[in-house]
Amino acid sequence: MPASPVASSAERPATSWVPIRSLGPRHRRRIAAHLTALDERARYLRFGYPATDAQIERYVGAIDFAHDEVFGIFNRQLELIALAHLAHRAPRGQHHGESQHGRRAASEFGVSVLPQARRRGFGKRLFEHAMLHARNRGVDTIFIHALSENTAMVKLAKSAGAIVERDGSESEAWLELPPGSFASHLDEFVGERAAELDYRLKIRSHRPGESGVRHGGHGASGGAPGPASQTDAKAPGAHKDAAR
Repeated sequence: MPASPVASSAERPATSWVPIRSLGPRHRRRIAAHLTALDERARYLRFGYPATDAQIERYVGAIDFAHDEVFGIFNRQLELIALAHLAHRAPRGQHHGESQHGRRAASEFGVSVLPQARRRGFGKRLFEHAMLHARNRGVDTIFIHALSENTAMVKLAKSAGAIVERDGSESEAWLELPPGSFASHLDEFVGERAAELDYRLKIRSHRPGESGVRHGGHGASGGAPGPASQTDAKAPGAHKDAAR
């Protein structure tokens, strides 16, 4: 799965705190709107191929919110400007949620950031949030499958300490995670509550669009996991993920 346009944290640091909200089925329409707003180049980096609107719709419709995790960053206009998909993968020969020693093998990370929100460190913040979320759920490793030309995503992975292996036009990054701790669980809990409060306050300050927010929440039809396997739907980035 490709990596998706993400801003490199080394370019311009984000603010001290960024509200990252968990998304669910009712946000499918917003997720689709975010992904279809990406230009052809960004779609190519995110999914490993220039996904069409129809392919993106299938990908979004196929996201399994009961199994995977989707996070987003909203601006003051309640526009989803950055999005991450963390797809949990079970070890071979095991079912979802099962693993040796009580921990899951790995989770695949995919991310995208709209052009106007890049170079602000949102990609890095979403990756950090994904790592925290994964380790708190017993995940051993986070991996990224990206196009080798997606230098921003590869750089993001390396900066986090991941081992990157290049195989021609594609690259994979693997990052081992430490076990969850009381502190990591507390950090996630506080962050999620603060992000939810931030979102509610944005809704109140944006009353004219409140009804639209509710409508968008009811979700759209169809979609695939992460532009499904390139033409269908897979998970985090359908083929790879674009980071910029």
